[in-house]
Amino acid sequence: MKTLVSLKHAHATLDEVGVATLTIREAGTVNILSTPVSRDLTAALIEMADTPEIRVLIFRGSGDKAFVAGANINEMATLNRKTAVTFISNLRDLCEATRLFPVPVIARITGWCLGAGLELAMACDVRIAVQGTQLGMPEVKVGIPSVIHATLMPKLIGHAHAAWLLLSGENIGTEQALQWGLVNEVVTLAELDQRVLTIAQNFAALAPAALRQQKTLLRRWEQLSLPDAIADSVQEFGKAFDTGEPQKFMNEFLEHKKNSKK
Repeated sequence: MKTLVSLKHAHATLDEVGVATLTIREAGTVNILSTPVSRDLTAALIEMADTPEIRVLIFRGSGDKAFVAGANINEMATLNRKTAVTFISNLRDLCEATRLFPVPVIARITGWCLGAGLELAMACDVRIAVQGTQLGMPEVKVGIPSVIHATLMPKLIGHAHAAWLLLSGENIGTEQALQWGLVNEVVTLAELDQRVLTIAQNFAALAPAALRQQKTLLRRWEQLSLPDAIADSVQEFGKAFDTGEPQKFMNEFLEHKKNSKK
């Protein structure tokens, strides 16, 4: 296991098949996002984004009490209008660095996933949660609106479900989160690490250039009209053949199919 980044609040490793793991550390028992934590995690993501050996990233908290239980209320209670903008901009930068990371990002979710933690999870591509995890956006209960990557929620789970979470501030459990599409899978704590690793290894086994290209397309499709997204994808399809991966993987598939008939 190779260490990629080691900061006070962020530690990242890379294994031999290209699975990277970014761990939040020294952020309390429930991985609270203060300004220093957000900045270290963002710096780690920016540095790792330039590492071509990474094929997939697992994003996790320290321990199993929480993925992230929210932003730092002690810090937020001291803010004024100007400093509040700075504070939330740091959280925005963290979520954007996650959302725009060039390979698939898997959120390993345990215990609590609230507020800024749920925004961070929604910025990931895949969310695997432990049974009994509580998810929610409680900001209105402490006098602030849910902002930045809460904007992903209506498209992800629909306006009715998003309105309930954002306006009520109530939490939901993993069964409801799975039904609504807020998480991809729910597993037991005993199954979690193996399941997350299996998913990560499946990503790592895919054609790396094609996987990065698909991640880029997913982000661009969020900005383009349907006709423009379709036209854009035609050009991306052509560019894929410059990498040599279609020729390699398609010929391997055809050879396997041929041999299986013998």
